[in-house]
Amino acid sequence: MTETFGKTSAGWETALYTLENKNGMQIAVADYGATLVKVLVPDREGKLVDVVLGYDDAAGYETGDKFFGAIVGRVANRIGGASFELNGRTFQLDKNDNGNNLHSGMDFFSKRMWKVEEYGKDHIVLSLHSPDGDQGYPGEVDITVTYTLTEDNEVKIHYHAVPKADTLLNMTNHSYFNLAGQSSGTILDQEVWIDADAYTEADAQSIPTGEITPVEGTPMDFREGKEIGRDIEEDYQALKFGGGYDHNWALNGTGFRKVASLSCGQSGISMEVNTDLPGMQLYCGNFLAGDVGKGGCAYGKRSGVCFETQYFPDAVHKENFAGPVVKAGETYDTTTSYKFTSGR
Repeated sequence: MTETFGKTSAGWETALYTLENKNGMQIAVADYGATLVKVLVPDREGKLVDVVLGYDDAAGYETGDKFFGAIVGRVANRIGGASFELNGRTFQLDKNDNGNNLHSGMDFFSKRMWKVEEYGKDHIVLSLHSPDGDQGYPGEVDITVTYTLTEDNEVKIHYHAVPKADTLLNMTNHSYFNLAGQSSGTILDQEVWIDADAYTEADAQSIPTGEITPVEGTPMDFREGKEIGRDIEEDYQALKFGGGYDHNWALNGTGFRKVASLSCGQSGISMEVNTDLPGMQLYCGNFLAGDVGKGGCAYGKRSGVCFETQYFPDAVHKENFAGPVVKAGETYDTTTSYKFTSGR
């Protein structure tokens, strides 16, 4: 099903594309920003619950600044000093986060029109052309993002790009999940598990120091599932710097694997996160402050949680961090999925 999703201030006509499987689960993706707008999952009673925060039309996403459902690129998260060196050249980026670069600056991929290349019952393929110098990065690159909804309630997000010159690529999806429903309040009583023995220590501006710190004996330990709210206010430097959880975990294992989960006793819905990437930012909506979203709902502090799979933040400045340089003609290809079950 395709429906209109409103006009942008530039007059762009946008559309919303819905995918549905045999279980009645649905997702909706907008061509504006290639944004994941809705994820409707059956709860333990079989009732559909929208488990992602967002807006009712494209205008909301255009003016909003919290990256609800966004595709983030070319490089997600932070680059210290808003500049980097590649092949002997220095490239300057927007300083949009305390003198650093966050989510590639102000000309965000999530504020652009993407082209729908394919749309079928179970998938949609969207593309974006990013010219040489776009956002300050070298190299022309054509990017495709494919959303697939499988028959076993898995939302797969596949990223593919081949740059014409050496560049940086590190894309993610910035959906905020609330498994009790997008209008249900905080996520503090929902339980998170993360398969990570360590996280990347960061300074007060959330730029990694280069240290990979064991989670053992700290509030950052999610190796046994625990409620998000249990330790989030602990007197621990990382939590004070981030205003709660807003950190990158160094995920265990390699290849496409289960790395995290979220579960909600209220709805009976659980979600597992799978990825082939080495890192994941767990962000618990610490800076939400009453943004008005779908159905007029006001999203207060910690009313959604993000699982942003990625190469580690500021990896371009850290020799011990993998990625995110992609050489000319090489393929950037990565998949993350969110798989849902309900306790029925």
